[in-house]
Amino acid sequence: MSLPRLNTLIKLTSKSAAIRAIQMPPRRNLSALPESGPAGHFKTLAVSSPKPFVFHVELHRPSQLNAINRQMWMEIKECIDGLAINPDCRAIVLSAAGKHFTAGIDLNDMMSLGQILAETDDYARKGVVMERMIKLYQDSISSLELCPKPVITAVHKACIGAGVDLITASDIRYSTEDAFFQVKEVDIGMAADVGTLQRLPKAVGSQSLARELCFTGRRFEAAEAHTSGLVSRLFPDKESLLSGALALAELIASKSPIAVKTTKENMTYSLEHTNQEGLDHIRLLNKLNLLSEDFAQAVAAQLTKDEKPVFAKL
Repeated sequence: MSLPRLNTLIKLTSKSAAIRAIQMPPRRNLSALPESGPAGHFKTLAVSSPKPFVFHVELHRPSQLNAINRQMWMEIKECIDGLAINPDCRAIVLSAAGKHFTAGIDLNDMMSLGQILAETDDYARKGVVMERMIKLYQDSISSLELCPKPVITAVHKACIGAGVDLITASDIRYSTEDAFFQVKEVDIGMAADVGTLQRLPKAVGSQSLARELCFTGRRFEAAEAHTSGLVSRLFPDKESLLSGALALAELIASKSPIAVKTTKENMTYSLEHTNQEGLDHIRLLNKLNLLSEDFAQAVAAQLTKDEKPVFAKL
């Protein structure tokens, strides 16, 4: 083998290892109650269970304004995927530590990608690296939407760039009155590529407003976010915000987990399908779910005015 070909092989082998590191983070078991936080097995998230069947996931890079680096992208997906199958979890509250919800993508972390891309001059292979990285980040955000448990995001102060991607993939959005939002990607020379362009127009119900926000990157305040429907409730401060979000999660967690799971699944499905397709979908789901003990217990409790039924874990 010639020396140039050998050098190329070494570069590609090194790049392949880097790609595998991007694609396959180490797996951790979240099927049991996770005991995590800054000193736990997540380095960028703090996870707790403050109420029965409710999990609180907190972005935890406060000194970096919760800028989302590669590790946080991977840990968000791992955490949400784990809670998705955790029988002790029925609702999730996602908030953030420190001064701001998130400053968006960690640009310093993104710059390190250049080291990987520099390992080859072949643009097709650079494209492979970029495609896999973007897919990893897309899957991280989409984990909130695909999770069968409702995800409530509680936003305070700044929610910029990737933060908008993150919250638009959630089910319910609350914020403080001093929160502000910004689709920042256009200001750094790129189009948002992990969910905002697809989900924001549906969240606000206006293509005109969504395109204005995405084309200009302008900042919009909590009052406008509330009026447009991006957030459904405003709170005077972070403490009352978290209290309200956790109270909502506790209420949701008291309902039949089968009913809540099926409701989320069908509402998410119906976003991309016709009304009739949505009706067909829920019919297929409920032909089994209406035979569950949850349905029988809930109906009996309503008819007899008994105490709230206690539903079995899924």
